[in-house]
Amino acid sequence: MAPLRLWLLMVLPFALWGTAMTAMAPLLASGGPWFVAAFRLLPAGVVLMAWAVVSGRRWSLDRRDLAWFLLFTLVDACLFQGLLACGLAQTGAGLGSVLIDSQPLLVALLARVLFAESINPVGWLGLALGLAGIVCLGVPADLLGHWWLLLDPPQFLQLLQPGEGWMLLAALAMAVGTVLIRYAARHSDPVAVTAWHMLLGGCPFLLAAEWQNGWTLPNWTLADWGRMGFATLLGSALAYGLFFWFANRRDLTTFSSLGFLTPVFALATGGWFLGERLDPLQWVGALMVLVSVVCVSQRRRLWEPQPVG
Repeated sequence: MAPLRLWLLMVLPFALWGTAMTAMAPLLASGGPWFVAAFRLLPAGVVLMAWAVVSGRRWSLDRRDLAWFLLFTLVDACLFQGLLACGLAQTGAGLGSVLIDSQPLLVALLARVLFAESINPVGWLGLALGLAGIVCLGVPADLLGHWWLLLDPPQFLQLLQPGEGWMLLAALAMAVGTVLIRYAARHSDPVAVTAWHMLLGGCPFLLAAEWQNGWTLPNWTLADWGRMGFATLLGSALAYGLFFWFANRRDLTTFSSLGFLTPVFALATGGWFLGERLDPLQWVGALMVLVSVVCVSQRRRLWEPQPVG
């Protein structure tokens, strides 16, 4: 596979997630977090499983992977998707999205401990730049000014809303799930593992939605169902299929650092479709994110230059 095409495919999941979260957010009030989570997982699992069968992949799971698969499903499908839905329902695209997009740093730490992936000073600098960049992208400028000016405790406590807590826990669950795919797909196809974990993980959300609202569909418009379809087919089936396939085969620290691009794509699509414009601080944040991805992905070459001649 050509290097440029490979990089485009690696970036694609994060581009789709950046737009899918924007598409899902307005649907949570009318559909409820459990229905949205169930409808995002179950149809996506069916599509991925059908693709695995049609493409000749092994669709069944190896018995040796079952224990890790169940843990992977619990963490990534049940915990992550549930926490994400609850977080999106209670927070906006500001501080909450910053917290969810901090997961590349968590993945890097886990990969360093579990798989001994090297993170030299250039890599640590890139991770720090990426984290600072998404803070500039997601946190309002006046709020950052308050932080720099030592915000009074009562005002600071007002910022600690439940939604931000759910998003931080979701980031942790996603980071752990990214690591667990390597254990869950040791003897099984990662695409089949992803499909089965969506199908199994979506069932509790479907039952919770039925218990909350009965077997009634949300009163959505055709445009609303189009948003949900985009989040399901592209933001879940395609994005998660690619994400866990690469996470099982590529350097985790390098690949997960692309997650810093998620808010960049979210803001870019907002500007494209909604006419929103980045303020100067957000442009600085976007530049920091791009530099961070270069630093992390090229950390070995930058830290240990190849000898000339």
